[in-house]
Amino acid sequence: MCGLDKLFTNNEQWVSNCTADNPEFFHDLAAQQTPEYLWIGCADSRVPANQIVGLKPGELFVHRNIANLVHNMDYNCMSVVQYAVEVLKVKHIIVTGHYGCGGVQAAMDDQEHGLVDNWLRSIKDVYAQHREEVDSLRFREQRINRLCELNVIEQVKNLSKSKILLHAWQRQQDVSIHGMIYSICDGRLKNLNVSVNSAEHIDSLYNLKATTRENRPEIVTSPMCSVGGELD
Repeated sequence: MCGLDKLFTNNEQWVSNCTADNPEFFHDLAAQQTPEYLWIGCADSRVPANQIVGLKPGELFVHRNIANLVHNMDYNCMSVVQYAVEVLKVKHIIVTGHYGCGGVQAAMDDQEHGLVDNWLRSIKDVYAQHREEVDSLRFREQRINRLCELNVIEQVKNLSKSKILLHAWQRQQDVSIHGMIYSICDGRLKNLNVSVNSAEHIDSLYNLKATTRENRPEIVTSPMCSVGGELD
């Protein structure tokens, strides 16, 4: 346990600091969770969400993964988003990347990195889509950092197309998605000025009408035996 002793010592000091001015701090905290913000960020240990934005425990709901990705089939992330939107009623979802992200760097090369390659595939797609712009930058650090920004923008788009957000906007819920990026070098958070607050910004193809089990349309297949000609 010697390697963990420091953690318990730090915990005791943290508790003392929290209760110094307000002895009921933890009692009040346990009574209710009412954050206005959901933070979707990178798992990098150098990117501490609460500290970056100066919010106390209970003020920021947090989900983190490698390279701050929002996959529609990532049930962990989608469950967090659903709880934050439908139960906690957060008003702002902040997708936050960081410059120099190792996941983004791994997605830019042609080397195999293991299981994580499957996770980072979508960043390769973003790179392929914007390769001319990214590769035109002179220095490698500039290219990495630009892809970090583009990745955040893409994740904002992905989240805005999710059924969770689209249904929230259909019922006129006040919730917005924002893209930001953090610099580990100076500790500053940058607004990428990409925000979505309604389905008006989304292609109507993604704006599904809500249904129930009783009125849900059946998925059927049609016998398309030829292309551009009459069916035999």
